[in-house]
Amino acid sequence: MTNILPDTDGGLLTAENCALVFIDHQPQMAFGVSNQIDRQLLMNNVLMLAKGAKEFDVPVILTTVETESFSGAMWPQLLDIFPDQSPIERTGMNSWDTEAFREAIKATGKKNIILSGLWTEVCITWPTLNMIDEGYNIYVVEDACGGTSQAAHDAALSRMVQAGAVRMTTIATVLEFQRDWANREHYNALMDLFREHGGAYGIGIEYCYTMVHKAPAARKVT
Repeated sequence: MTNILPDTDGGLLTAENCALVFIDHQPQMAFGVSNQIDRQLLMNNVLMLAKGAKEFDVPVILTTVETESFSGAMWPQLLDIFPDQSPIERTGMNSWDTEAFREAIKATGKKNIILSGLWTEVCITWPTLNMIDEGYNIYVVEDACGGTSQAAHDAALSRMVQAGAVRMTTIATVLEFQRDWANREHYNALMDLFREHGGAYGIGIEYCYTMVHKAPAARKVT
């Protein structure tokens, strides 16, 4: 008996079969993140995921909650990656309760929806449950999400997985878009992305380029 999700490539995501949603990456929401992830690392992961999606032309939806009255504007670093998009503004904590958000999801034509957002236990969990109920496959990039405590983050992940969601991490998600290193179309851009945002992996790439292959350092010389 198989448990491979439908509408996938044998269980795998591709740049063509999914869409990515960024939910409530706003200052006030980030202030409340207290699970075991540094906020700067969280932002780094979100930006890596966003840049990876843009490189591979994955459809992206941005949404914010109570921007003017409470949460503040979406992180400018994230907005700069998608300068032609405006976040869908909401009053409700559950994105799926907002018609404009539901219509944006449907407009992608994708059944695999990747989620990144704040907070894990509310603004990620609630739409995840509703969307699974509507027949979507939901993938939660857990190191590009943050909860108000480690317990809240962990409980939310457990609740979503029990309902059928899939836990993902940032680097693995972007690598799943690439999948085959023989595909050279995105190779150089991907190496640059990982060198900028990939932590130890990116440092290893830079070392390999400069020390093994004797390439020049990836400096931005003006």
